[in-house]
Amino acid sequence: MQGKPEQAAQDQTNVDEVPAGTPGAGENMCRRCAGTGMIDGRTCPECGGTGKVTTPIGGG
Repeated sequence: MQGKPEQAAQDQTNVDEVPAGTPGAGENMCRRCAGTGMIDGRTCPECGGTGKVTTPIGGG
């Protein structure tokens, strides 16, 4: 992977992810692995292989 080391670290993290059970949050398909839980034959580092992430839900 090219670029700055801090950019590489950011590419591996879903900045929108919040802890499970957070009020106003919901389960969504992982964008990094498209919900498969795998990237190039390895467990997706973003969702831990579940294919799902917990993110805030917008609203008022």
